[in-house]
Amino acid sequence: MPIWLGMPATRARLLVMNAALGPLDYRVPEGMAVEHGSVVVAPLGPRQVTGIVWEDERLPTDPVPEGKLRPLLAVLDVPPISAQLRRLIEWTADYYVAPLAAVARMVIASGGALRGPATMTEYRLTGGAPERMTPQRTAAIEALEGEQATIRELAGIAGVSEGVLRGLVNHGVLEPVEVDVDRPYSRAAADFHLPDLSDDQREVSDRLVELVGARKFAPVLLDGVTGSGKTETYFEAIGAAIAADRQVLVMLPEIALTEAFLSRFEKRFGAGPVVWHSSLKSTERRRAWRAIASGEAQVVVGARSALFLPYANLGLIVVDEAHEISFKQDDGVRYNARDVAVMRARFEGMPVVLASATPALESLHMADTGIYEKLVLPSRFGGAQMPDIQLVDLTEEKPGSGAWIAPPLRRALFDRLEKGEQSLLFLNRRGYAPLTLCRHCGFRFQCPNCSAWLVEHRLSKRLACHHCGHETAPPEKCPDCGEPDCLVACGPGVERIADEVTEMLPEARVAVVTSDTLNSPEKAAEFVAMAEAKAIDVIVGTQLVTKGFHFPELTLVGVIDADLGLEGGDLRAAERTYQQVAQVAGRAGRGAKPGEVLIQTRHPEAAVIAALEAGDRDAFYEAETEARRYANAPPFGRWAAIIISSEDEKEAREAAHRLGDTRPILEDVQVLGPAPAPMALLRGRYRYRLLLNAKRSAELQQVIRDWLSRINHPPGVRIGVDIDPYSFV
Repeated sequence: MPIWLGMPATRARLLVMNAALGPLDYRVPEGMAVEHGSVVVAPLGPRQVTGIVWEDERLPTDPVPEGKLRPLLAVLDVPPISAQLRRLIEWTADYYVAPLAAVARMVIASGGALRGPATMTEYRLTGGAPERMTPQRTAAIEALEGEQATIRELAGIAGVSEGVLRGLVNHGVLEPVEVDVDRPYSRAAADFHLPDLSDDQREVSDRLVELVGARKFAPVLLDGVTGSGKTETYFEAIGAAIAADRQVLVMLPEIALTEAFLSRFEKRFGAGPVVWHSSLKSTERRRAWRAIASGEAQVVVGARSALFLPYANLGLIVVDEAHEISFKQDDGVRYNARDVAVMRARFEGMPVVLASATPALESLHMADTGIYEKLVLPSRFGGAQMPDIQLVDLTEEKPGSGAWIAPPLRRALFDRLEKGEQSLLFLNRRGYAPLTLCRHCGFRFQCPNCSAWLVEHRLSKRLACHHCGHETAPPEKCPDCGEPDCLVACGPGVERIADEVTEMLPEARVAVVTSDTLNSPEKAAEFVAMAEAKAIDVIVGTQLVTKGFHFPELTLVGVIDADLGLEGGDLRAAERTYQQVAQVAGRAGRGAKPGEVLIQTRHPEAAVIAALEAGDRDAFYEAETEARRYANAPPFGRWAAIIISSEDEKEAREAAHRLGDTRPILEDVQVLGPAPAPMALLRGRYRYRLLLNAKRSAELQQVIRDWLSRINHPPGVRIGVDIDPYSFV
């Protein structure tokens, strides 16, 4: 039995996975071995709850007499949560003003993984033949040669119904095989296929390998232009970690990027990494979680939630496209995975690499002040040149009535199609049109749950809200005036741009690339394969196409509306616009052929647009830094938002004003509001916001905790805290 403070453990303090409950004390039955970090099952009234054994002094609570303690029921068959990960849980909860239990739930996110060893039934061909052969059975048998998987998975591989395969099972053509759910993953080899690196890449990779070997906390900003080979460079650090039998976490901002990354990874290391994202089946999540916790998983590639998994021997974290705002979670625990990754590396004592061609201003500031080490890849790999960038002034080069593509971009599209080269058009608006209205009475289609217009999606024949997911079929008549055939689309989305391209270039093969069309890794892989095979002439996409993709034949990028991201008064609007446009521009000319970028704008004089035209990133960041310094905005000051919401508008308004009336009066903290949130109705809840601007010297989180603890709100009121907000809706 473990010894705590020289005595056998007779009681344990639990952090239970319920944010409404504080720490709970239990008795440890004789013969049960528990230690700090053990995941246990305990009774709570008539129910059973899962908890993590925590240090008493770190979870203070009122003492419970020994005689009143109920016994723990079981210790689950998983490794204890490490002290380093427990410290990360505490730090995240403290920094983001979130319940400790809500953060801990992300660590044990796979309930199935906690239930111990398990088996499942898969099927494979026996070599036999059915009594009666049908075309579907013939196709299935041919497609499943050498395959072994569940019936559902085999049906997907063969492209037939599950009923066809069950018939083959009944005829003995497919046989069941009992397999271990937690079967081992293929092993990656550090030296499977060593790359030919440039001198710049070799210099940077040698430094990263050195840091992996040092086994000390080392935050690194890997700042390389688009196409410079950042991935190949940090692959060398991954190889060093694999050779040293240390685990690696690579974080990607989008699931759609995963398949292309996996292909590159397997070519380099001879086996794929372990994948973690929201689209995994429960059995896949369980298998991955247990492999990570046992140390069997060598490299994990995942979305932000992969950051909180219980790695047994983590030696390196890489955050790819580290500037991406999708690393910031906007509900639940509102954490920024980029920043928490740095803290995890600090607690674990290892390097963390933030890789980007357009780093966040905060990351550049940390590098400039010497807190992060900055490694630079200044040029594209293999002699490829950066694309030529030109502005198209829409006040002079007008697209024409009902059109959105200006004449210079039209001519460039014709030219690329004639040459057999690929083009990409970028507009960060999903769907066909952002607004649909009645031309007869002016009625606008609005979401019933949100302060947002319904977006027309002609591909799926739906009107959809991009905030809550509400969908409805477009009506035949105006619901307000009853007039038929009167609905008109206002403004462009990517589907409308794709229609314009098809009308202009009827022979062109056009692909629409958004989170609607690439909503699974399989669809993303299919798109990449088609683009690489030159089965696509023009790609029309949203921010999803701004990162990660490498198509050597893509030589033209057109930005339909560069001004779109500057609307709305967002603190980071200029920075986001620069990052998005620079990233999408970086898709052009990545191979031997030169690239060209045409940026359509109505404000060519805007600082961010002028910087994009000149390719002068440093000048833009310098001006943006001074503007932030003047506004006491990050990284020089701190921002936090408090969001008050209720299903009753009056209740939300009164709660917000009650909170505003008790605001703290401090020299180093300014409180703005309350005011209705820009998205005043979201998912059926009315929302008000208060914004705090604080100096770096302020203990902002403690100020917020003290302030919120003074007021009791009605049960229908929710209070959310967003530290370092990225979204201001």
